[in-house]
Amino acid sequence: MRLSSRAVVLMAVAALPLALSACSSGSSAGSDSGTGTSAEPAKAQDPNAGLLTGTQLKKALAPASAFPSGLTPESDGSADSGGQFLSPAARKTGKPDCTRLETTSWIQVSGYKGGVSFAQNGYANKTEEVDQEIDAFQGTTATEVMKALRSVAAACATYTDTDAHAKVKLTGSATPGLADEAYTMTLTSGYWENGTTLIAARSGNSVVTVLSTAGSDNGAATAKKVTATALSALKK
Repeated sequence: MRLSSRAVVLMAVAALPLALSACSSGSSAGSDSGTGTSAEPAKAQDPNAGLLTGTQLKKALAPASAFPSGLTPESDGSADSGGQFLSPAARKTGKPDCTRLETTSWIQVSGYKGGVSFAQNGYANKTEEVDQEIDAFQGTTATEVMKALRSVAAACATYTDTDAHAKVKLTGSATPGLADEAYTMTLTSGYWENGTTLIAARSGNSVVTVLSTAGSDNGAATAKKVTATALSALKK
């Protein structure tokens, strides 16, 4: 299993809460301005209001019972952003790195490093793996992430993988019935024993991404089950 940097290294610097201090814009207490009481400045809106922290997202990840028997947890594939929110990163533009589709944190192929909070883990054996991640985004970014992922199907219709240097074919389609919107991509190659199914599904400001190679159907059934389970937990 190739792990992305988001799973291997937890954020070295935690985002510290900002300490807001009230500043007086008037004269000193001993002076008489004669202008009466001034209106207090409006508080800035918190862009993370309503978003789940990494600790909360971790609880929404699909449990072991949603994964096929015979797979065991990947200790080095488990990570989350904890109770603090991360600083949002700007999207990396340009041609997507199609090989990221083979990594645990494949959401990064969209150009977005990830959400302001996240949680992920994975299960695997010697021949199969299933990975899941949930990212929470500020504002309308989650919608933009889904739009970017849909464009990947065209940009990465064929590419060369990093292990066998084999030609990979990618097909993608909208997936009805999963949250607000969902998109499924299937990776296949004549050099692989089995293909890979990737599902991205948006529920409000959160995006669930799942990678599966488990099963003889290119991992499709398992990917859909894990995705649906995580989405159900997010709505609770």
